[in-house]
Amino acid sequence: MKEFELKYGCNPNQKPAKIYMRDGSELPIEILNGRPGYINFLDAFNSWQLVMELKEATGIVCATSFKHVSPTSAALGFPLSDDLKKACFVDDIEGLDESPLACAYARARGTDRMSSFGDWIALSDPCDVTTAKLIKREVSDGIIAPGYDPEALEILKSKKKGAYNIVKIDPNYRPAEIETKEVFGVTFEQGHNNYKISADVLSNVVTANKEIPKDAKLNLIVALITLKYTQSNSVCYAVDGQAIGVGAGQQSRIHCTRLAGNKADIWHLHRHPKVLGLPFLPTLGRPDRDNVIDVYISDQSEDVLGDDVWANYFTTRPEPLTKEEKRAYLDSLTGVALASDAFFPFGDNIERARRSGVSYIAEPGGSIRDDQVIETCDKYGIAMAFTGMRLFHH
Repeated sequence: MKEFELKYGCNPNQKPAKIYMRDGSELPIEILNGRPGYINFLDAFNSWQLVMELKEATGIVCATSFKHVSPTSAALGFPLSDDLKKACFVDDIEGLDESPLACAYARARGTDRMSSFGDWIALSDPCDVTTAKLIKREVSDGIIAPGYDPEALEILKSKKKGAYNIVKIDPNYRPAEIETKEVFGVTFEQGHNNYKISADVLSNVVTANKEIPKDAKLNLIVALITLKYTQSNSVCYAVDGQAIGVGAGQQSRIHCTRLAGNKADIWHLHRHPKVLGLPFLPTLGRPDRDNVIDVYISDQSEDVLGDDVWANYFTTRPEPLTKEEKRAYLDSLTGVALASDAFFPFGDNIERARRSGVSYIAEPGGSIRDDQVIETCDKYGIAMAFTGMRLFHH
């Protein structure tokens, strides 16, 4: 297939639309089901690059959940603890522990389920049956992977009344060294971003605390590679082999740090005993539970706990999760990794990061206030590495 005609571009009025190779060669994909659109393919090709690179860097199977050309999360295929399974709504998935790929997607989808509603999925390895069963019950637009088990493919084809978008990509395909795109009729040209992210980029530790253990380096690699395919400005919090808070496309870095930090806090609070013990009505679907938990954790919890509404969601009225309880829970956390796609210009970013349990940071360095940022890290014993490389993505 040398080209594929799309229904329309980013919006219905943008016609005609298609994808093709400038050199006239075959597209590196097969469309096994559905009819992906313009934004679907933007998500597909960006998300595939993320999981391909993350697998190459770590040697571990991985998955990502994308929305509007940025990841909501990316995760390695580590087993989930019992409380994490419950927080991610996958404690009923049979065979989950035996499928690292399903574990990876359960983590990626479970990180920020509200943002992942209607996601595009990328898998580093061929989709197996367990992963397909997990995906089947989620609201999702499509998937890209290097292959599909026959039974898994049939399961996925049954989604969306047979219209689910399924794309197979050639895992050996690599793009040309020079890439181009057009904006307002003007052609832009640049070299493809071949910067390799590994533990080697974390060797320049500039803080008094020089200790970044192996697991923290792995989390920083997850965060950095996630940022490489996130719309800038962007920062990413990561722990236990997964991105837990991604802030994308913010004009101010502190706003980005706050946004991603708030997402990370919500992810942590999903594992609070009060949240795990919420007595949901058995008829309440997963998307509704997502919304209720989000409100329950917020400062507007009365919207789901009020006398006139709680019975719509719960079998018994839960006790509120107080501001003091939330703060105490978050203050008990440490070991979180944070990466930034460009330098932190002020120490306020570190102050905000500390409130979400950050102990390790990777950023390019190069600010005129680097000394202030380092000083703030030293105040809290945070270890920070300067990578020397910016990761802007647009």
